[in-house]
Amino acid sequence: MTPTEFPLGFTPKGRLDIIDIHAKAAEVHGERYLAFPRHLYASKHSTAGFLPTRLADRLKADGGVAAYIDVFRQMFPENAGYRHDQLELRDELAPEQKAVEPTNADSHLAFITSGLRACVTGDIRRPGPVYLVDLDGTYKGVARNRQTTIVGYHHEEEVARVMVDIPVSAHPIDSVNLADTRLGVNEQIAELIARHGVTKGRLRLELAPSEQHASLTVNEYETLLMRHDLAEVLEHPLRFASEKVRHMWNDPRAVPAKARSYARYDLPNTVNRVLDRLGINAPGIERLIARTLEAPASRFMRMRRQIDLLVSDSAEPGKGELVGGTYQTPILVQWRSAKGPSRKVEVALTRFE
Repeated sequence: MTPTEFPLGFTPKGRLDIIDIHAKAAEVHGERYLAFPRHLYASKHSTAGFLPTRLADRLKADGGVAAYIDVFRQMFPENAGYRHDQLELRDELAPEQKAVEPTNADSHLAFITSGLRACVTGDIRRPGPVYLVDLDGTYKGVARNRQTTIVGYHHEEEVARVMVDIPVSAHPIDSVNLADTRLGVNEQIAELIARHGVTKGRLRLELAPSEQHASLTVNEYETLLMRHDLAEVLEHPLRFASEKVRHMWNDPRAVPAKARSYARYDLPNTVNRVLDRLGINAPGIERLIARTLEAPASRFMRMRRQIDLLVSDSAEPGKGELVGGTYQTPILVQWRSAKGPSRKVEVALTRFE
């Protein structure tokens, strides 16, 4: 059997929904889907992504996944003064778009910092769910239409591996749109795919081992979200949680003490529940939160060093290309300056067979 795509749509039950995509695909596509020993799962959305399979295994006890995600939802409450949500500042949106554009910066930030992925792989011989976490499944009470793509395959072969240099600024906190045409990364990737004739496969971007204090993610590269909201999170991880507290109490003089109270009790309690699920003994959780308050976000957030992207010829049979959603962009994020003017990212292309 040649590699086969299985489209899968679903309607979220609420703003937060956690779906076992493996079980849903088995229900919809049956034996054709289950006949393949391996699958690549791809989300087309920047606020709905997959838990890494190893993390999902550690959280698979009832309530474990929800408790884990709740940590990041507490860190990024709704309507906490995000610049991305100030639609009057979004010059790229037409007036009619602003009327319907969701205010969902909290969901984007939770996606990025919790380590959700646009693509994950699964092995049918490994029992267990493949969780897709939708952080923004409804808007004004109306459910979204979500789309995922699953590719079933037997094995994969690496056909190319190259290193690319990504120019970065001297600013310690920065984000780079890897799809920016000025970088030429997409052109290099397209050339690799064409040269090796890959029609179904996976592209992996991974920071070189020497690169520190940086990560890769797939999300919407919107200026206010990246340059302001995410930048503030990288410098002060609990900034928006504290902002929400300030608005709730409407007492600026009480902010420092009550924000510390929030950091000391509410968030650690949520973190403790997750650590219990993971089987991690962490009696010094308050010290962890204290360090989070004063240190880069990397100390607490699960930002990743690698991302996977789907390669498919579904749009034009015989011609493979990167597949993604309208607002999905590979992004390099740094929270300390690089050693030089650029960072190295390794590109690996594999073919599904």
